Amino acid sequence: MFETIAEVRDVSIARVLIAALKAHGFNPMEGALGFSAIPGITNLKGTIAIKVPQHEANDAKILANDLLKNMES
Repeated sequence: MFETIAEVRDVSIARVLIAALKAHGFNPMEGALGFSAIPGITNLKGTIAIKVPQHEANDAKILANDLLKNMES
């Protein structure tokens, strides 16, 4: 079972998050940037959900939030 740890609008940011999570030993869901009717949009809210296994979610969410803060500044 996977849990959403972050939702982003930019495909580039999603790719960076996924790469960083993998580099830190997490296992983000493959195909998170999957296909939909609108390229780069994976849900009706217009965001890309970054998902990891439930047992990794707490730690991965901390890393993802920190990375997002750094990318915004």
